[in-house]
Amino acid sequence: MAKTRTASTAKVKVTQDLIINKYMDHVLEHGERPATVYAFCKKNEIEEGEFYQYFGSFEGIREQIWVNLFEHTLKVLSKDKQYPDYANREKMLSFFYTFFEMLTANRSYVLFTLKEDRSSLKNLAQLRPLRLKVREYASSLIEESNEKKSYAISKNPVSIFSEGAWMQLLFLLKYWMDDNSPKFERTDVAIEKSVNVIFDVFDSTPLESLLDFGKFLFKERF
Repeated sequence: MAKTRTASTAKVKVTQDLIINKYMDHVLEHGERPATVYAFCKKNEIEEGEFYQYFGSFEGIREQIWVNLFEHTLKVLSKDKQYPDYANREKMLSFFYTFFEMLTANRSYVLFTLKEDRSSLKNLAQLRPLRLKVREYASSLIEESNEKKSYAISKNPVSIFSEGAWMQLLFLLKYWMDDNSPKFERTDVAIEKSVNVIFDVFDSTPLESLLDFGKFLFKERF
């Protein structure tokens, strides 16, 4: 009589999330990427063909993890019924606070993947899809703000300010990586002050916030 597959021996359904979780587990346990896709799949009882249905390489996994962090951030924000009514400044603050909460929940992995290679440029390459997402999000806020302005001369160039938002995230990311304060309180302060600077630039009244932010950075550095 042929044996039937029991629940304990049934093959786990391979999904994108399963592959990502297995990959993150591996790098956190071993401090390095799997040697090959073949070895990774064999260890985790995944058909190599199933792996390639979702990712072409480990680099694809690294990029998708950042996209997932971004998308989960927006999902959390969408659960706040008051979020759609927030002013754009508060929306951006909420985004950064929530995004860095996501990073903190995965801090061990994030620190590993951003320090994995001696070349910082190679480490940052995995952030390319995230950059597109952040710029798209920032662009939507800028366009919304521009719609409320009567004169074209007072409207902000979307591409320039969306790229500024991305540079702001990179600055905050580096700051967070080096932050040793309890609950990363200094990062929260840096988020608040940097967002205030960005939006005061939007409003063409940047002097006070720029001075405040400059004092904060001077104090933190020296």
